[in-house]
Amino acid sequence: MTDGAAGFRAATGDEGPSGAGRGSGERADAVRQAMDGLRQIRRVVNPPAGRPLSVPADWERLQPVRAIALALEGAGVPPSAVGADGRRAATGYRVRVCEGTVRVEWVGPPGSRVRYQQQEGLRRCADVLRELGWQALEYRGARGLRWLEVEPP
Repeated sequence: MTDGAAGFRAATGDEGPSGAGRGSGERADAVRQAMDGLRQIRRVVNPPAGRPLSVPADWERLQPVRAIALALEGAGVPPSAVGADGRRAATGYRVRVCEGTVRVEWVGPPGSRVRYQQQEGLRRCADVLRELGWQALEYRGARGLRWLEVEPP
């Protein structure tokens, strides 16, 4: 869960198709190790009297985009991707800050009919996040577009 050119970064959905190392065993190992690290952080810093693994730790609260992206990628939810031309190249989740809150969207390339997949994709994201102690509320905006707003409890 480090920054830098050689460090691990959870896929937010705004990277290139090969930027997250899609499909590689090395990437899957890195995601698994990062999730193990996240669970260990929760065990160490969350109160043992409560449910330490089901509540986001301070690290997650301070870096919610990274933590939420890691949770989704760790659960096997596919991230979206952006091609070299700046256009969407893959369908999946996108995590970003929007108007001061963390937003999870289900996006894809033009013509992919992603709107028909939004409800199911976002429901899967919400289930993963709620299981890890995040509050995920679904909203519907103009033109029927859906998204989740996610925050710690």
